[in-house]
Amino acid sequence: MSSSRADPGDLEDAEVIARSMTSPDWFSAIFDRHAAHIHRYLVRRIGPVAAEDALGETFLVAFRKREGYDTERREARPWLYGIATNLVAQRRRDEVRELKLREALGPPPDEEGHADRVAEQVTAEAMGKLLDGALADLAEGDRDTLTLFAGEGLSYEEIAVALGIPLGTVRSRLNRARRKVREALGHQDSTTSKEISNHG
Repeated sequence: MSSSRADPGDLEDAEVIARSMTSPDWFSAIFDRHAAHIHRYLVRRIGPVAAEDALGETFLVAFRKREGYDTERREARPWLYGIATNLVAQRRRDEVRELKLREALGPPPDEEGHADRVAEQVTAEAMGKLLDGALADLAEGDRDTLTLFAGEGLSYEEIAVALGIPLGTVRSRLNRARRKVREALGHQDSTTSKEISNHG
C-alpha cells in the first residue's frame, strides 16, 4: 500500500477522489465518510433489505465514475445521493409498492398492551400511514426532491447537484410536494408536517 494512503482524513472529498485515480484504495475513505448517510437514505426509499444491495451498488458506480467527478465540488455527498437516486429510480415500482403496503397494513400491534402507550402512538402512527400514502402518490421527481430535503437535510443547491436540475426546479418541486403532503395530512398539526413546512 502506498505511503500516500497515510491520512486521507486531512483532505476534502474532492482531493481524496482525485488521489484515488492513481491509488484506488483511497476511495475507501469516501465510503467510510458517507456510507451511513447514503444507507439511511436508501432505507427510506426502498426498505432495509433492498438498501443493503443498493448501497454497495451506489459506491461501485461512484468508483467506476470517479474520473468524471467535478473536483470543484469539495463535498461528494450530493454526488453520491444523485447516484443513489438513479438506482432508486430503477426500483421505483418496488418503492411505491412498499409505501402502499405500509399504508394498507397500518401500525403494528402494541405488544405491551399499555393503554397510555397506545394513546401516545395513535396519532404518530396514523400520521405515518398518511405520510406514506402521500409520498407514494407524489410524482417521481417531487418525491426524490422532498426526501433529499426533509429526510436527508440537503440544501436546495445540494439537491440541484444531486438530481442534475436547476435551482428553480428544486424550489417548485418542494412547493408542490409540500402542498400535496399537507393536503394528504389534512392540515393536521403534526411534527412531520411542521418539519416539512419549516425546512424552507
